[in-house]
Amino acid sequence: MGGRLLIVRNVLKAWALLVGTCAVLGFIGWGLGGYRLLSIFVFCGALLAGALYWYGDRVVVGLVGARELPIGESPALHSTVERLAAIAGVAKPKLYLLDDGLPRALAAGRGIRGSVLGLSTGLLTATSPAELEAVLAHELAHVRHRDVVVQTSVVVLAATFPELTRIGRWFQRALLFVFGPLAATFVHLMLSPKREYLADAAAASICGSPHPMADALVRLDQTSELVSFRGSPATEPLYTINPFLEEGLAALFVTHPPVGERVRRLRELDPAWREKLQAA
Repeated sequence: MGGRLLIVRNVLKAWALLVGTCAVLGFIGWGLGGYRLLSIFVFCGALLAGALYWYGDRVVVGLVGARELPIGESPALHSTVERLAAIAGVAKPKLYLLDDGLPRALAAGRGIRGSVLGLSTGLLTATSPAELEAVLAHELAHVRHRDVVVQTSVVVLAATFPELTRIGRWFQRALLFVFGPLAATFVHLMLSPKREYLADAAAASICGSPHPMADALVRLDQTSELVSFRGSPATEPLYTINPFLEEGLAALFVTHPPVGERVRRLRELDPAWREKLQAA
């Protein structure tokens, strides 16, 4: 799929979220109080969508417990991100640090001029420089493709559904059986696994080779099995690979394709890689 077509598709999805949210709230308002309440609810829906667009990245940062990473704390990393962002054709995102040992990265925000990158300490220590650059390029590809606009909105809204079950107190578990699948269905309707294949291919182009990205995926997959991790399953679409065990509620939110298939597709971008490796 062409880059422009992908961007248009994501912009249309973002508009669909806006219109859909306003339509649902308008329908509720009409049922409760007719045209007047419908107008109020639609206006509130538009305000909510605007707030989500401008401040969704901050909500995501809060959801994952990240803190902003100053340039003085890691100048080399900031320099690397700035260089890769220039190659990708996007503005340098703000960097945030997730202080845990699980190697993971995420991107969120409004697009090429308003995004954030979150990197865990585990990612910075577990990956080689080439692998780290590939992961950064992968997340910057999501920014360039405007995937972040849809992902951020969907994750924030989906994370809200399970939280609503807290109002049920004794009926919380029963409500979770209703709101959990509903939120997961919403996530799968808006997010396609193809976005990861396209971001992988874009990362290979940015880095000049598909192999650092393939090696990074293998390393992240293997390392994640050694580190325990807890968080909101609704944040699964944000990460480079799925960091959750595919069981219980977390299994409903899986939007990433299998790591093995992603690695295979990356290796196929350089069919002669085995011969080159043997010759080396």
